[in-house]
Amino acid sequence: MGISEISTGRVALAVFGLCLLAYLPFLQLPLIADDYLQIALARQYGSWQGQQTLFADALYRCRATSLWITWGIDRLFGPHVLPLALVCLGLHFINCMLVFALGSWERVGRGVATAAALFFAVYEGHQEAVVWISAMPELLVFCFGTICFLAAMRWLRDGGGRWLAILSLAYALALLSKESAVVVPALVAVFAILDGVRFRRWGPLAAGMGIVAAIYGISIFVAKQSHLHFNDGTFSLSAPFLKTLAISICRLFWFWGLLAAIVGVVSKCASFKRVGAFASLWIVVTFLPYVFLTYMPRVPSRHTYWASAGLALVVGAALFKGLPRLTDRRVVLAVVATAIIAHNCSYLWFKKLGQYRERARSTEELIEFSRRTAGVVRVRCFPYGDDIAFYSLEIVHGRDRSQIEIDPRAAGDSFCFVPRED
Repeated sequence: MGISEISTGRVALAVFGLCLLAYLPFLQLPLIADDYLQIALARQYGSWQGQQTLFADALYRCRATSLWITWGIDRLFGPHVLPLALVCLGLHFINCMLVFALGSWERVGRGVATAAALFFAVYEGHQEAVVWISAMPELLVFCFGTICFLAAMRWLRDGGGRWLAILSLAYALALLSKESAVVVPALVAVFAILDGVRFRRWGPLAAGMGIVAAIYGISIFVAKQSHLHFNDGTFSLSAPFLKTLAISICRLFWFWGLLAAIVGVVSKCASFKRVGAFASLWIVVTFLPYVFLTYMPRVPSRHTYWASAGLALVVGAALFKGLPRLTDRRVVLAVVATAIIAHNCSYLWFKKLGQYRERARSTEELIEFSRRTAGVVRVRCFPYGDDIAFYSLEIVHGRDRSQIEIDPRAAGDSFCFVPRED
């Protein structure tokens, strides 16, 4: 049985198994730093009574879906990491299947999409979006944005009010998940142009979605005086975005993407070139909202999640289209696939897992210190913002801010929590 002949159920089972294989060890991690802020914001904004305040906040209304989900999980299970981690892993599985759904477009094809979905499930480069609860908006904007793209693709080809309704709802939810959803009209335009759809068919749709995106963007810029990311130095329109884009694409392709590109070029496979053209445009378009960051010369791991679907398509095309033209021995494909899975999973288990434990250490030590301290907790040398110290102790131990003192005189990244002297 060829890979393109595998049933959807079997693909889903294989994808689910690889998601578990890659990320099961991470389910034991505690909440990490901004996860406490996520829960605190969800308690403030997630309820029905908090919606007016939420939509008055120019930053967090663009993350409403993650706050609603976090609020619901917190109400059901309390501030425990496992239910939230399982939701993130479940979203990752759904997103892998959406990558598989891209195969409904003949330019991609079922075989390439199957290989791409399997690669996407274990790819380590976007692990922060799956592991870190606070990065849930990345999973959600990918989910709703890709559903919107797929619905637009079906509507442009087949018509029907059902697809238009799904498109509209998914686009609205994508915009309520993360600002990067504004790129969906560009992705729709990319599909329409590559598929040869007449402009009079796709132009009004893309224009209408673009107008909504423009209004959405203007509403953010109008509130820039109170918008955190316009005032904390993390975002600037004057950032060297072309350099950041180039570095981010190079890092994304290292090294499985580079090997896949070499296989595609050497094999001289026309199908690979067609998939590669679409995947390259997908990567550039989905990177654009993130390349104006100023605190790093490259896009962080969590922000590569959407773009890495393009990388997965390149790798999938190399495995399904390019490599078979170079050798007809299935054992070679099996060895390469095994190497891909082993490399990505081992990197996650033996390198990234320890890094996440280290990132959680400061809040875990602070919480443990608070548990052993009856009086006021005085904090020095805390490596995260003051709000993280306040929220972690408020959420876990119910401490009021009057019971927590942050000493501004100490600096550094060591852990030196000491009780206040009476």
